[in-house]
Amino acid sequence: MIPRLVQSALAKSASARPLPIRQLLSPSATPTIQTRCYLGDAGEMKSRRDNAHSDEVAQREQKLWNKAQPRYDSIMERHLRLPTIDGDEERELDVRKKRLVYRSKQRGWLEVDLLLGTWASENVASLSVDELNDFEQFVNLETIDIYNVLTLRVDVPKEMQSTVVGEKSLVQRIQDWAKESPLGKADREKYVEVKTKNNLI
Repeated sequence: MIPRLVQSALAKSASARPLPIRQLLSPSATPTIQTRCYLGDAGEMKSRRDNAHSDEVAQREQKLWNKAQPRYDSIMERHLRLPTIDGDEERELDVRKKRLVYRSKQRGWLEVDLLLGTWASENVASLSVDELNDFEQFVNLETIDIYNVLTLRVDVPKEMQSTVVGEKSLVQRIQDWAKESPLGKADREKYVEVKTKNNLI
């Protein structure tokens, strides 16, 4: 039988024992997990700034972004601006086509370089001015977005789809071409042939 003095000491030590950390945290204090991911099978891109009203880090990020955005817009505008050659429209158009072919080949992703670069090498020279505008809008997308469209992971963006029933836009035709293209299949000889033919190596 335990003496009363020992029972009293045990009771005091038990009451003084700290509570588990889960009991100390209220439901509202539970940390949330912020996720960032690419398009495709991984889901949609999310940003901490979507919850800026309740996230101090996101609020600071938003303030920095608001401060940096004018500079970002200025740099992006200069980056996308096409060179102009005064008084020579034909030469200016030729420079524009070559620039778009180069940008199509040098995306940094082998799959996109092969698919988009090969299509551009074969077709850009024959595009009209309106089609060039559409193609340039497509090339201006992020490489991951171009990859998702070419590999049918996502549909062609609505603004790049044709508004005429039964008629396909330029980007939709590129997607159809990529769907039927033998590129990307496990054929080393075909890979070397395409890379050499379109000056991709």
